[in-house]
Amino acid sequence: MEVVLDLYTREHPPEEPLICMDEAAIELHKDVYPPQPMQPGCDLKQDYHYDREGVRALFMFFDPIRGWRRVTSREHRTRIDWAEEVKQLLDEDYPHARKVKLLCDNLNTYHIASSSKQYDADEAHRLARRLELFYTPRNGSWLNITEIELSVLRQQCLERRIGTDLTLNQELAAWQHQRNQEQAQVQWRFTTKDARVKLRRLYPNPAN
Repeated sequence: MEVVLDLYTREHPPEEPLICMDEAAIELHKDVYPPQPMQPGCDLKQDYHYDREGVRALFMFFDPIRGWRRVTSREHRTRIDWAEEVKQLLDEDYPHARKVKLLCDNLNTYHIASSSKQYDADEAHRLARRLELFYTPRNGSWLNITEIELSVLRQQCLERRIGTDLTLNQELAAWQHQRNQEQAQVQWRFTTKDARVKLRRLYPNPAN
């Protein structure tokens, strides 16, 4: 835990940015009956029946210092999906960074070895040299700043029926563009010193 908390308080120059990533899932729901649009003095009316159109995996990469994020929708959340997302992060999002410090939850798919499932040895090695991975502790995913940004995404964009992949991608792109234009950041204030006081029950007691 303290490794993550110390990471948030360290300096991260532009050539070594800190990026936090997390994923979520969204069910696609399509209206069975067309909703009745809003009118003066009348709210939108939507029938409670819907058709389930599958589940999409959302990958979000978030730079809390720069106020930048990228969120994409995929059919699966396999090692290959993660490897492709990381390659895009390194080669397209941060092509000039010497090294990217990537904070993830403690899942077995979030490992540089996943690149070897998708790319040849030379390419996987090239990517590994530009990536430094950090992990939240088990049962400590709340330490991942991206959870906050995913919550914002749900509240502002996803708490309604979205019936197709195309609509979902359009809505994600519009939300992402607006948030990046605003350069919306997260100011993390919970430090290692705070943890040693508020979570002291988690620390070993030398007296015992």
